[in-house]
Amino acid sequence: MEAAFKDFYDTLCENLETYTGEYESFIDYGPILFKLLCNLLNCEIDKSLKLPICGAIAYYVTPEDVIPENVYGPYGYIDDIYLSSYVLKMVASVHGYELIQAASDVGDIEDVINECEAKSLEILRDSEVKSILEYIGL
Repeated sequence: MEAAFKDFYDTLCENLETYTGEYESFIDYGPILFKLLCNLLNCEIDKSLKLPICGAIAYYVTPEDVIPENVYGPYGYIDDIYLSSYVLKMVASVHGYELIQAASDVGDIEDVINECEAKSLEILRDSEVKSILEYIGL
Protein backbone atom coordinates (compact mmCIF):
# COMPACT_ATOMS: atom_id res chain seq x y z
CA MET A 1 0.00 0.00 0.00
CA GLU A 2 1.34 3.40 -0.99
CA ALA A 3 1.40 6.13 1.63
CA ALA A 4 -0.41 9.32 0.64
CA PHE A 5 1.90 12.27 0.18
CA LYS A 6 0.69 15.35 1.98
CA ASP A 7 0.98 18.74 0.31
CA PHE A 8 2.80 21.38 2.39
CA TYR A 9 -0.29 23.60 2.12
CA ASP A 10 -2.26 20.86 3.90
CA THR A 11 0.41 20.67 6.61
CA LEU A 12 0.17 24.43 7.15
CA CYS A 13 -3.61 24.22 7.41
CA GLU A 14 -3.35 21.40 9.95
CA ASN A 15 -0.76 23.29 11.99
CA LEU A 16 -3.06 26.28 12.28
CA GLU A 17 -6.56 24.78 12.30
CA THR A 18 -6.86 24.68 16.09
CA TYR A 19 -5.07 27.97 16.79
CA THR A 20 -7.31 30.41 18.64
CA GLY A 21 -4.75 32.85 19.97
CA GLU A 22 -4.33 36.58 19.92
CA TYR A 23 -3.16 36.75 16.30
CA GLU A 24 -5.67 34.29 14.85
CA SER A 25 -7.31 36.92 12.63
CA PHE A 26 -4.32 37.09 10.32
CA ILE A 27 -2.22 34.01 11.11
CA ASP A 28 -4.97 31.97 9.46
CA TYR A 29 -3.96 33.65 6.20
CA GLY A 30 -0.56 31.93 6.27
CA PRO A 31 -1.59 28.88 4.21
CA ILE A 32 -3.54 31.07 1.78
CA LEU A 33 -0.51 33.30 1.17
CA PHE A 34 1.75 30.26 0.76
CA LYS A 35 -0.60 28.76 -1.85
CA LEU A 36 -0.88 32.12 -3.61
CA LEU A 37 2.91 32.45 -3.89
CA CYS A 38 3.05 28.94 -5.38
CA ASN A 39 0.25 29.78 -7.83
CA LEU A 40 2.05 32.92 -8.98
CA LEU A 41 4.96 30.82 -10.22
CA ASN A 42 2.56 29.44 -12.84
CA CYS A 43 1.57 32.94 -14.01
CA GLU A 44 3.22 35.14 -16.60
CA ILE A 45 5.25 37.31 -14.26
CA ASP A 46 8.40 39.37 -14.59
CA LYS A 47 11.40 37.06 -14.34
CA SER A 48 12.98 39.24 -11.64
CA LEU A 49 10.10 38.42 -9.26
CA LYS A 50 10.50 34.65 -9.39
CA LEU A 51 13.48 34.58 -7.03
CA PRO A 52 11.78 36.63 -4.26
CA ILE A 53 8.65 34.48 -4.65
CA CYS A 54 10.70 31.28 -4.35
CA GLY A 55 12.51 32.78 -1.35
CA ALA A 56 9.22 33.50 0.39
CA ILE A 57 7.97 29.96 -0.34
CA ALA A 58 11.21 28.46 0.96
CA TYR A 59 11.01 30.62 4.08
CA TYR A 60 7.82 28.77 5.11
CA VAL A 61 9.64 25.43 5.14
CA THR A 62 12.89 26.61 6.70
CA PRO A 63 12.95 25.20 10.24
CA GLU A 64 15.23 27.84 11.77
CA ASP A 65 13.99 31.13 10.35
CA VAL A 66 13.81 34.37 12.34
CA ILE A 67 10.79 33.23 14.41
CA PRO A 68 10.82 29.40 14.17
CA GLU A 69 7.48 27.60 14.37
CA ASN A 70 9.03 24.62 16.16
CA VAL A 71 9.91 26.97 19.05
CA TYR A 72 7.03 29.48 19.02
CA GLY A 73 4.18 27.46 17.52
CA PRO A 74 1.65 29.43 15.43
CA TYR A 75 3.24 32.73 16.54
CA GLY A 76 6.21 31.57 14.46
CA TYR A 77 4.23 32.15 11.27
CA ILE A 78 4.16 35.92 11.75
CA ASP A 79 7.52 36.37 10.02
CA ASP A 80 6.44 34.08 7.15
CA ILE A 81 3.25 36.10 6.71
CA TYR A 82 5.14 39.38 6.78
CA LEU A 83 7.58 38.15 4.12
CA SER A 84 4.72 36.85 1.98
CA SER A 85 2.93 40.19 2.09
CA TYR A 86 6.18 42.04 1.33
CA VAL A 87 6.87 39.90 -1.74
CA LEU A 88 3.26 40.03 -2.90
CA LYS A 89 3.43 43.82 -2.76
CA MET A 90 6.55 43.60 -4.93
CA VAL A 91 4.53 41.60 -7.46
CA ALA A 92 1.66 44.09 -7.26
CA SER A 93 4.01 47.01 -7.89
CA VAL A 94 4.97 45.45 -11.23
CA HIS A 95 1.76 43.67 -12.32
CA GLY A 96 -1.02 45.18 -10.22
CA TYR A 97 -3.36 43.35 -7.90
CA GLU A 98 -5.44 42.00 -10.79
CA LEU A 99 -2.84 39.32 -11.55
CA ILE A 100 -2.58 38.38 -7.88
CA GLN A 101 -6.37 38.30 -7.52
CA ALA A 102 -6.65 35.96 -10.51
CA ALA A 103 -4.19 33.54 -8.83
CA SER A 104 -6.03 33.71 -5.49
CA ASP A 105 -8.96 31.87 -3.93
CA VAL A 106 -9.74 34.84 -1.66
CA GLY A 107 -12.35 37.56 -2.19
CA ASP A 108 -10.28 40.75 -2.01
CA ILE A 109 -6.66 39.71 -1.87
CA GLU A 110 -5.37 43.29 -1.72
CA ASP A 111 -7.18 43.79 1.60
CA VAL A 112 -5.77 40.49 2.91
CA ILE A 113 -2.20 41.43 1.93
CA ASN A 114 -2.52 44.89 3.49
CA GLU A 115 -3.99 43.46 6.71
CA CYS A 116 -1.27 40.83 6.98
CA GLU A 117 1.48 43.37 6.45
CA ALA A 118 0.03 45.91 8.89
CA LYS A 119 -0.68 43.41 11.67
CA SER A 120 2.66 41.67 11.38
CA LEU A 121 4.47 45.02 11.44
CA GLU A 122 2.62 45.89 14.68
CA ILE A 123 4.25 42.84 16.26
CA LEU A 124 7.68 42.56 14.64
CA ARG A 125 10.59 44.69 15.80
CA ASP A 126 12.55 46.65 13.17
CA SER A 127 15.53 44.37 13.71
CA GLU A 128 13.36 41.30 13.02
CA VAL A 129 11.99 42.84 9.82
CA LYS A 130 15.53 43.54 8.66
CA SER A 131 16.60 39.97 9.53
CA ILE A 132 13.63 38.46 7.70
CA LEU A 133 14.40 40.35 4.50
CA GLU A 134 18.12 39.67 4.75
CA TYR A 135 17.44 35.97 5.32
CA ILE A 136 16.30 35.58 1.70
CA GLY A 137 18.53 38.29 0.28
CA LEU A 138 16.12 41.20 -0.02
